[in-house]
Amino acid sequence: MDLQTFLTRGGGAARRSDLLSAGFPRPMLEAAVDAGRLYRPLRGVYALHNADDGVLAAYRYNGRLTCVSAARYYSLWALHPPQEVHLSCGNGVPKPRVIDHAPCSHARHPAYPVAGLADVLLHAMRCLPELEALALAQSATGRGQISTDFLRGKLVGNRNGRARAVLDLLMPRADSVLEILAHTHFVRAGLKVRMHVQVPGVGEVDCLVEECLVVELDGSTHFEPRQVKKDQRRNNAGMLGGHLTLRYYYDDVVHHPEAMVEQVLAVLRLRALGRFAPE
Repeated sequence: MDLQTFLTRGGGAARRSDLLSAGFPRPMLEAAVDAGRLYRPLRGVYALHNADDGVLAAYRYNGRLTCVSAARYYSLWALHPPQEVHLSCGNGVPKPRVIDHAPCSHARHPAYPVAGLADVLLHAMRCLPELEALALAQSATGRGQISTDFLRGKLVGNRNGRARAVLDLLMPRADSVLEILAHTHFVRAGLKVRMHVQVPGVGEVDCLVEECLVVELDGSTHFEPRQVKKDQRRNNAGMLGGHLTLRYYYDDVVHHPEAMVEQVLAVLRLRALGRFAPE
């Protein structure tokens, strides 16, 4: 592996000691700096010019990326990019534009200055707004990267009640962040909702609300012409089977959930009044 590839895999930066251990001698590093391929942002750290800002911050403050700042390194669903860097430094010293979390207690990421997955999720559930923490936890537990029981066992005591409440919202399966968010909003509106239901003539639908209303949650692939036709035919088949269908997109579920829920409730009210039945 060449030097640039090694650094790229580590977020664009690495400590000199790690580079030396990986077989890159110091004269090679200094030659790369002289040639402008690398620079030294900090003493004992070499970096590419496009190095990740979070990784550089981790080296600068001798910490590990955690919480939502570590989401990308574990391919976790994150609703919003972090406005500040979330680190675990363990010294409690204030740092500009850094949220410093509690010390880590689990094995770190093997390739980056990043906290272990367990610490990332525990920090997130204690730090982030509920739905943002839920997105991270659902993606990790749903893929089997970590178990809900393990996380719950780490969240004992009254001070962790808010974090445990996030675990109570997890689903056995969610194929996208939209599914876990929509499920949460519908349940909190008092609706009966089942996920991934097989509807005769239609196939599997994302949500079946009150056993009569299909709610589909469409990602970017649903804008492709071939998929649009498939979705419209599924809608038609559902109507023939007595199921109305509503479709929502990322912006609806993430940024306007109240409007989505109100539309679902409105359709259910109209159905109860017989507005979709023959005169």
